[in-house]
Amino acid sequence: MSYLEYHAKSTPTGLRKILYLNWPLVLLLSAAVGVGLLMLYSVAGGSFSPWVEPQAKRFGMGLFVMLAIAMVPIWFWRNISVLAYFIALTLLVAVELFGAIGMGAQRWIDLGPLRLQPSELMKITLVMVLAAYYDWLPANKTSRPLFVLAPVLLILVPTFLVLKQPDLGTAILLLTAGGGVMFLAGVHWAYFAAVIGGGVGLVSAVFESRGTDWQLIKDYQFRRIDTFLDPSQDPLGAGYHITQSKIALGSGGWSGRGFMQGTQSRLNFLPEKHTDFIFTTLAEEFGFVGGVTLLSIYMLIIIFCISTAISTKDRFSSLVTLGIALNFFLFFSVNMSMVMGLAPVVGVPLPLVSYGGSAMLVLLAAFGVVQSANVHRPR
Repeated sequence: MSYLEYHAKSTPTGLRKILYLNWPLVLLLSAAVGVGLLMLYSVAGGSFSPWVEPQAKRFGMGLFVMLAIAMVPIWFWRNISVLAYFIALTLLVAVELFGAIGMGAQRWIDLGPLRLQPSELMKITLVMVLAAYYDWLPANKTSRPLFVLAPVLLILVPTFLVLKQPDLGTAILLLTAGGGVMFLAGVHWAYFAAVIGGGVGLVSAVFESRGTDWQLIKDYQFRRIDTFLDPSQDPLGAGYHITQSKIALGSGGWSGRGFMQGTQSRLNFLPEKHTDFIFTTLAEEFGFVGGVTLLSIYMLIIIFCISTAISTKDRFSSLVTLGIALNFFLFFSVNMSMVMGLAPVVGVPLPLVSYGGSAMLVLLAAFGVVQSANVHRPR
């Protein structure tokens, strides 16, 4: 039985599609966004502008997009995954040629009311195209060198373009998520051992290149590494962000200072309080309890994704669902590690909570694909 014949027999119609939606997942995503809106209201000093209102509108649009994608059979998303990948790749090239510059980086395409960040779109389309590739590839060829080369190129080309913007955080996420999908698809562990060994060598080369003509990363990225290793070296300069973040995290204690009572955010000691460092505002105002609550919501979202992946019967649905779950995990784990001082500051937003348009819309669209896999699985 062909892929299309298989899904044609199991595709629900009409009202059943709505009933088959994973509604607990929808509620959990809405809860995470609700936490973000609450924090944006707080850091704005008890005002719906300038962040809460546009963020709420984006969530409404993203929710509609997610549900619309969920209604479309999963085989459709499999069939357009290659096209979606090359569209995202073309947009990355367009960013390189005439992208908008902000905060020293060239990462956006200005579309008037919306600034599109193609690297966000690439995070999802990369997972889709890799899932489609391994769905097409016979299982006994997964670890053959020739068939390993193709997905490696699919990963490295956009990673190189994103690294040039420069956006080291997103480049690392693309590499990790792409490698994760390859591992889930069954590629032999020896390849990953070789990559890890090469990674250790690359890190050594990066440090050796500092101050030379062939320096591999930017000066500000070296400063981020220095700050990560010892923030006290420059507490009012490069170490300011992480120092203030740790103060906010520690001052929250068990239950926090109370809603809109956080001194670090209200008195503007905390930089980027509405984007990358919004978790520290949550921890300061709601303490350990608030942080664990948000983390629990995130983990439940991942559990529901894994449940969907297990219940689906085709390789594409399982891989794309697990890949999106892995991407989501990398998002929040890197952000939380970053603001706690456990990882260098790399500019990764907190998913569904940080203020931003492209990241939220693309992430909700990705969960629409997860919902499509759940709606259209055989029952």
